Amino acid sequence: MKSSGPLRSDPCVYSRLTTDSCDRTGEISETKIMYNSSSSSTPSSSSSSEAGDIRSSVFSPGEPLRQPRTSPPVSDSSAESRSPIPSGHNSSSAADALVKNSKLSAAAPEFVPGCYASFQDDVYSDDSEGHYPEPSLADFIQDFVSHLNLSPGSLESEIDYITDTLNSCVTTEEILQELVELIYVQSTSIPNFAYTGARLCNHLSHHIRLSPASGNFRQLLLQRCRTEYEQREQAVRGDPGTQKRFHSYVLFLGELYLNLEIKSGKDTPGRANVLLGALKDLLNALFSHPDDPNLMCAVKLLKLSGSILDDTWKEKGQSDMDEVIKKIEDICLDAKCSRDARQMLLKLLELQSSNWGRVHTAAVSSDATPDNDPNYFMNEPTFYTTDGTPFTAADPEYSDKYQEILDREDYFPDAYEENENDSFCGDEDEMDPEIEEAFERFCMESDARRKK
Repeated sequence: MKSSGPLRSDPCVYSRLTTDSCDRTGEISETKIMYNSSSSSTPSSSSSSEAGDIRSSVFSPGEPLRQPRTSPPVSDSSAESRSPIPSGHNSSSAADALVKNSKLSAAAPEFVPGCYASFQDDVYSDDSEGHYPEPSLADFIQDFVSHLNLSPGSLESEIDYITDTLNSCVTTEEILQELVELIYVQSTSIPNFAYTGARLCNHLSHHIRLSPASGNFRQLLLQRCRTEYEQREQAVRGDPGTQKRFHSYVLFLGELYLNLEIKSGKDTPGRANVLLGALKDLLNALFSHPDDPNLMCAVKLLKLSGSILDDTWKEKGQSDMDEVIKKIEDICLDAKCSRDARQMLLKLLELQSSNWGRVHTAAVSSDATPDNDPNYFMNEPTFYTTDGTPFTAADPEYSDKYQEILDREDYFPDAYEENENDSFCGDEDEMDPEIEEAFERFCMESDARRKK
């Protein structure tokens, strides 16, 4: 502390020390130099000449003073506490030494954390066809059947595309048998798909080109149905799951009989007669074990195809439908079935007695009479007597009642005198004077407004 007095009294020494300190820290302390210059103006007379030399050497009169920094000056203690910045030579040599001693390599493998699986770029490469396997025939049939089950109306619009795709896939006998099995399983396992499945089978039976020695699509399908048919006696007495599968098969076979067309030469396509006898045997098997599930299945089958079976058997001169009806009547009288099952059987008997709910085709208009055409009076008007009683042309007293109406009301008055209003036959162009005047005024105002 005692040496601070001489240092401050000697401006040259203080300026030199300050300059050396700024050189060490890499920056010039203009604030301190300005302080020295201002403090050197009040020394003793012995040092005034030296102070003037210092000012002339530090501040050039031709150069303007540099603006002071906005930040406060750094104290000597903080400047001395900083570590000196290494020179360029020292930093470069240190970097070279760091590179030489480093164990890092540009050719090192990519680092992958242990919790993540390795990323394979080849899955998304351009040649990615082999990475995604082609959908199998089972997947294709499953997707198509699911689509048809949701929107059955799309069968007509998409069946050609499906047929072309199947023809390109079905190239061997094994694949054809797999196709038959897939469609059969889907048609008998999905609820309410029997009708759409039967239509699909009918189309494929005519458009699948492959026909090996074992049989074409239709023949293989009938063979698959025969396998289930031969197990009918065991199925009707089986557990509930077995019965449910058998009942689905029975209803599918009924739909197949109605929709499967057999073409023979130039004749009109007919139904498969082999299915006609199979349906009769299936009905007999269901009635042989008359529990509620079997009886309800028989009722559904007869409601579905009873009218067609009845007509076909009658054309062949067979009384098979009469035998079926006789068995139903015996079950209603003797069998210990539930009330609901018996009620369904009675409704079925009523349906059969009314010709399965069918109405005869109306006779030709020239030959139609009230006796041969039940719709003869359908479009006839309904009249009412004075007391409000309705009657039509089918009423036996129609002529007398109708004549009374004509005599009492003059039913066909002159058209010009109807409702005592002759204005309909008057001059249509004639208007009331006030209306005519208002209309002319309106036209004049419209013309004036248009001219403006």
